[in-house]
Amino acid sequence: MPKLIRQDGFRQIIKVSNLLENENPTTAAKTTGLGIIELASVFENIRPDIVVTIADRYETMSAAIAASFMNIPLAHVQGGEVTGNIDEKVRHAVSKLADVHFVATAAARNRLISMGETPETIWHTGCPSIDLAIQVKNNTSMHFDYESCRSILPASQYLVVMQHPVTTENGFTKNQFCSLLSAIEALNVPTFWFTPNADYGAAQIFKEIQRYSEKSKNPKIHFLRNLYPEAFLRLIKHCACLVGNSSTGIREASLLGIPVVNIGSRQDGRERSYNVLDIDFDPDAIIDAVESQLNHGPYESSFLYGDGNAGIQIADLLARMKLSVNKQITY
Repeated sequence: MPKLIRQDGFRQIIKVSNLLENENPTTAAKTTGLGIIELASVFENIRPDIVVTIADRYETMSAAIAASFMNIPLAHVQGGEVTGNIDEKVRHAVSKLADVHFVATAAARNRLISMGETPETIWHTGCPSIDLAIQVKNNTSMHFDYESCRSILPASQYLVVMQHPVTTENGFTKNQFCSLLSAIEALNVPTFWFTPNADYGAAQIFKEIQRYSEKSKNPKIHFLRNLYPEAFLRLIKHCACLVGNSSTGIREASLLGIPVVNIGSRQDGRERSYNVLDIDFDPDAIIDAVESQLNHGPYESSFLYGDGNAGIQIADLLARMKLSVNKQITY
């Protein structure tokens, strides 16, 4: 991650270590608390004019709480959205702490206003993740290098699977993984399967992936840890269908026109485009939905989450904002 930040031109990078590894609900709370402690020290030392935080993760909450108690103006990106999981609670809590909002959709802006946020502090900029996706979409010479993933060639079409844990459904994590795995095996289509994020429940999925990898030498399923953003989006751009419960299927895939099968409750309530089919963790339903999407093929691009200029708009707005002596933002 520091390497990617340096590539964007930033030189002063401060690393904060706060992630606890134990797999239980208490760990997430303690990790958030450690983040508040560490970030408060960072903010005290560098004295930022404004803190910018994004979306709904525990580090987002840590930054928001530390900045708010230290009277540092807070800008929140991607507020006002509805999702399943604990993410929605965190997102709305951060929005209520924030002084400025950069939202991805018109509905998100209206929701923040209904939550009591001042309309003049909310800008509909689109989602920054769409900026890179649209560059990848428009660059026809940018093809995915299968060899960089030690690929499962030959493959005229392939699936991408991204299943993250649902923190409010931890007792079902193993069964959900096994249902999805059963469906992917039955489909018998070359598949790139990404390991999950660091949310509570991820260790169970890692354990099942390791167990399967040791037991089965299925040449059509290749597990990946991560890729650089451009390589990741090239992989998504050329896939036949994205399967799982990642927001990538809701956001970037809508812009890229990729067929998506969204499984379970993790993205409940989130605005989605016509490229998404929503189903439960049932192997037969997953198979039917994926086959339907494979038969459909690519969709028209949707600009629901932006047109590729969110980063420029946000940077310009931040540069034009002025801070008064009492740290209130004026524009």
